[in-house]
This record gives sequence, structure tokens and C-alpha cells, in this order.
Amino acid sequence: MEGNWEYNYSQSNGGPTPQGGTSGYTQNTQPNTNPAQDTRTTYNASCTELPHNEPGADPNFGGMPDGMNPEPPRRRRFPAGKIAKGAVALVLCAAVGFGGGYAGASVARNSNPIILQTAPTSDGGTAGTAASAETTAATVAAKVQPSVVEVTTEQVVTNSFLGQYIESGAGSGVILSADGYIITNNHVIEGASSITVRTYDGTEYPATLIGTDSQTDIAVLKVEADGLTPAVIGDSDSVAVGDYVLAVGNPLGTLGGTVTDGIVSALDRDITVNGQNMTLMQTNAAVSPGNSGGGLFNANGELIGIVNAKSADSEAEGIGFAIPIDTAIEVATDLMSNGYVTGRPGLGVTVISVSDLQTAMQYGLSNLGVYIQSVNSGSGAEEAGLKAGDRIVSVDGTVVNSTSDVTGVLDEHEIGDVVEVQVARDRQLVSAQVTLGERQATVNSSTSAPSSEHN
Repeated sequence: MEGNWEYNYSQSNGGPTPQGGTSGYTQNTQPNTNPAQDTRTTYNASCTELPHNEPGADPNFGGMPDGMNPEPPRRRRFPAGKIAKGAVALVLCAAVGFGGGYAGASVARNSNPIILQTAPTSDGGTAGTAASAETTAATVAAKVQPSVVEVTTEQVVTNSFLGQYIESGAGSGVILSADGYIITNNHVIEGASSITVRTYDGTEYPATLIGTDSQTDIAVLKVEADGLTPAVIGDSDSVAVGDYVLAVGNPLGTLGGTVTDGIVSALDRDITVNGQNMTLMQTNAAVSPGNSGGGLFNANGELIGIVNAKSADSEAEGIGFAIPIDTAIEVATDLMSNGYVTGRPGLGVTVISVSDLQTAMQYGLSNLGVYIQSVNSGSGAEEAGLKAGDRIVSVDGTVVNSTSDVTGVLDEHEIGDVVEVQVARDRQLVSAQVTLGERQATVNSSTSAPSSEHN
């Protein structure tokens, strides 16, 4: 169902605001001549697609097609001390270039195999999920807190009004292996130029982004460390409504190690969060901006979900969501092994979604919609004659207005299928028959430009 949901993050007002408003906890970090007024905090319950990073901030961003490059804004860098410390919204990020990015990731993926701790099962499932006198919140918390980390990020934001400045963000993560693999949300690290992980004992490590998947909102980080405390992986298929749970994370980006408890309120909630269709687990354990990427644990201290969203309705209380761990681990394992989620069909293009008039004007575009940024060599799209600068009107007969619309249609097909793609080019409608190949790693841009994804 389409609901008033928000990712558990905050948003800086440093970039352009899309139509429909912003989502979540917002900290205004714009510079002010009066230091006492540098930070203003507001709340907004609406939820829309967020503005995206300037392509030039990412050396791997292929650039806009001819005629779509904006005038470079006046560069102005503000010191990091001017930026409020708290969770901020992070938008679609580059999957390369973070402390080594994929260069470092390829080394990590070719090293020793990753070993995850899994819970013992009995009678086909994980037993003992109800709270008892022997299994109190205190004992579970003591067991799982060392497995949850704080994730802080920095990104250089270029804005046509403010120039260039540094934006800080924060979220949570869960340790998957003793040698430093960490799972978090894609939206926690979106747009980041640097990522830092702080463990429960206070040790800080620079982190490398191994891989990220915006479709499931999962990302994997790697820190160079030994002897970390990995979470014990549970079985989300065995979870029942009413089971006792603990959420552990870093609410507001400043309260790392916070523990809240509750129950599983519902299973298999089909909801749309910021344009992405997800099947999530619902809980009444209190979660706040900054909890994103943190763990949802059962009464045995087993990880059964990755917290990623909450209700944005001001009249709602105790409605939080987590990605079931079975889904999260499947994606994370693929990211650790390959850097992207394998087996998904794709056109062989990188697309951007221009969703607001301000961005369209910035790039000299007369229409909102999904534009082809680049075409992969040897792909079905290249063979069908699609070109950079084409605006995708429909795929397989379905009108598309965002990158998630394109992804939704493609996910109904298999690699090798042929789909009809209609594009607007030079004021004409052009049809192409595209043979689907395997979709490669997602590539995202930085803050004040549209999101960029492989499809």
C-alpha cells in the first residue's frame, strides 16, 4: 500500500526541494551570519523523492548528455564545524570512490570468504522468541549492543544558491563478521564522500563501501579490524506476530547504543517508501531518525531485521519497519561477493530521474521524467539504438515517471526477454525493441542533481 512513510533519516536543506516537500527530521545547516541561528530544526510528515547530488562531485558520474549540463555554481566551501552534528538526509550516492570504493571492494571480495554467525535451529525454525524471566531486555541488550555500530558520513554538496559546503550525516549498522563487514541501509550512506564507523567500545574506523542496492535499501561496508563482535543471524521466516523484539541503533545520530523494545506488530507489509516498493516487518519498538541500518533482534539476541523506516504521520505512534533479515542477508551476500545484486534484468542504460521543475530548469530541460544518461557498450539498449539524452516515455506499455517505475517493469521480466521501450527524442516518439541483459551495479550521483541508476 502507498502510505505516509519515511526512511529513518534527517534531511539537510542544502539542496533544492522537490515538489511535495521533504521527509523526516530536518536540520537546516545553511550558513548564517549569526552563529546562534545556524541550526533550525523542523518536522515534516510528507514523503517524496529527494533532490540529488551534483554529478561533478563524483568522478565516476558519466556527466549529462549534450545540452543537459547546468552552469557550474559559484564554489563556496563552508568549514565542517559550521554543520550541525546529527542525522541528515543522504541522497543517491556513487557506488565508487568512498575511501577506495569499488577499488577497495574488489580487493576485499577477492580475499578470504566471509563467515556469518547463524543461530542454531530446531524443528525447522528459531525457538524461544518470547520474552521470559530468564531472557530479559537487559540480558539481550548486553549480548547484542557490541554488534551494532554508529555510521557517520560526510559529503561535499554543491548547490546553485549556496555554492559548495560539507554536509554531515549519521545512522547505524550491524557487524556481520569479526573482520569488519557491516550491513547498513543504502540511504544511510547515500551521497557520502567519506564514511566512518564507531563501534560500541568507542573505536572509530574509516569504512569502504563494498556495495549498495537502492531497491532493497541495503548496503555493505568494510572496516580494517579484527576481533569485532558479529551479530548472530536469525531466521525472519520463523518470526510470528507478537514476538518480543529489541531495536538497537543510533537515534538522532547522537545517541549510539540506544535500546528500545516492543513486539512484532505485523509481517509482510507491502508498502512504498520514497518510490521503492518493499515488503517489511512492522514493529512497535520505538525507532527514530538515525536508527536506520540498526538491528532488530529477537529474545534470543538473534538478528531478525534491519531497521529502515517509520510512519511519518504525526498522529501515528509505534509504527516502525525493518527489512527481514532473510532478504537483507541474501542481498548483502551478493554485494560482498559481486558488488551488486546478480540475476536482475536490465536495459543496459544508466538513467536519471528529473522530478522537480528547479532541477529541470537547472539542466535546461522542458519536461520532467526519466532520461538516459549513458548506454552500456554491447548492451541490448545499444543494439536497439537508444541514445544518451532520450527521455523514456514507457517500458513494455507502462508509462514511467521515475527510475523506480522502470525498475518495477523490468522486475516482471527475465534476462533474455524483449521489451518495447518508447523514448522522446528531438520532439519525436521513437520505439525500440530491447533484449534484456543482467543489470549491473547501481551508480548514484551526489546531492543537487537527479539520481542515477543502472537499468
